[in-house]
Amino acid sequence: MLLKKKGISFSLMALLLIALDQLTKGLAKSSLSSGREIPILPHILELLYVQNEGAAFGVLSGQRMLFFIITVLVLSVIVCLIRRLPEKRRYFPLFLSSLLIFSGAIGNFIDRMRNGYVVDFIYFMPINFPVFNVADIYVTSGCALMIYLFLFVYRDEDFHFLRRKKGGK
Repeated sequence: MLLKKKGISFSLMALLLIALDQLTKGLAKSSLSSGREIPILPHILELLYVQNEGAAFGVLSGQRMLFFIITVLVLSVIVCLIRRLPEKRRYFPLFLSSLLIFSGAIGNFIDRMRNGYVVDFIYFMPINFPVFNVADIYVTSGCALMIYLFLFVYRDEDFHFLRRKKGGK
């Protein structure tokens, strides 16, 4: 029963995050694709429509199959992790970081499959940072949290649930 509740919670939260990502991308496409730029904080943050066929900075542009394979692998690992993750308060940050990475990966995956590119629209000007989107924020935040957890919070023994049990099960 607990596994079922955890899976339902994960799925509902992921759907909500993915919907938010897709909504913002749809709004960006309809409002900004004509070349319009909207300053949010002048000379710092603006909304600017970009069709990104690659990863950050357009790296690996046109490598749709590679992105497909990487996304399927990442999603598979996260699903396996969530299924085995103990339902203890201690593991909620890992649940959250996995949820963010999963939702962001799906959000950008939807764009790549539907459009052949990812809709990016948030531009941080002071450091000429690549234009990004809400799904990118999810993935970056989730990865940063996961790295922090692995470096400073969890110990090897905290991951006993990932080890194979004797007898192959």
